[in-house]
Amino acid sequence: MRQLLTAVEIVRNAQRVTVLTGAGISTDSGIPDFRGPQGVWTKNPEAERTSTLAHYLSDPDVRRASWQSRLNSPAWTARPNPGHRALVELERQGRLVALITQNIDELHQQAGQGPELVIEVHGTMRRVRCWDCGEEAPMERALERVRGGEDDPRCRSCGGILKSATISFGQALDPETIMRAEVASRSCDVFLAVGTSLAVYPAAGLVPAAHESGAKVVIVNAEPTPYDHLAAAVVRESISEVLPRLVGCEPGYQSPR
Repeated sequence: MRQLLTAVEIVRNAQRVTVLTGAGISTDSGIPDFRGPQGVWTKNPEAERTSTLAHYLSDPDVRRASWQSRLNSPAWTARPNPGHRALVELERQGRLVALITQNIDELHQQAGQGPELVIEVHGTMRRVRCWDCGEEAPMERALERVRGGEDDPRCRSCGGILKSATISFGQALDPETIMRAEVASRSCDVFLAVGTSLAVYPAAGLVPAAHESGAKVVIVNAEPTPYDHLAAAVVRESISEVLPRLVGCEPGYQSPR
């Protein structure tokens, strides 16, 4: 409880907050995380192969499995939860520098977050891109082809391999996106890391970058992270319950604006 009260005080008194979110913020929306006790890769380590670029490009069976996984993803029916909506309130208060997310589900945008403030370091599952010619299209178009019987649909323009517009293991991240995230991390007085194991770089490295720049770090995550020792407060409670309290969404709170 003491850690939670400290976190509330820090976040509510902050003028410039940069947020980093991971899979944990979407679990209450019905999307399982990857590395948690009930995570997708924890339960089925083989599933990680579908997220590895080399396997995806070289193995048609991996691509077929990936398309079936995309088709049946709970993300298509998921809806933003109170955690997502609390971060929209933080933006409304005029205190959000940027929302850096490792998630690919776009639930932040669905909740009403300003797209210009969302930095998607791992891309989005709602777009599909040809690996050969680079052409992009809505993911739903490709999924319709899978429903129609194509188990490994190819680009209609060049015949190349289609892949979700996400960053897989072994795939280079967009340098401009990472630079935006680093600048945001060094431009805040509070860095709030939510629902992330802080085990995947370069996103995890944003925490020490913010700390070195003088920001107070607050971590809200169910499991310990490698950077808990840098945090001014570490909260293990439900993200959907904690975030509204941190930003002041609970009944009776008066916004500073």
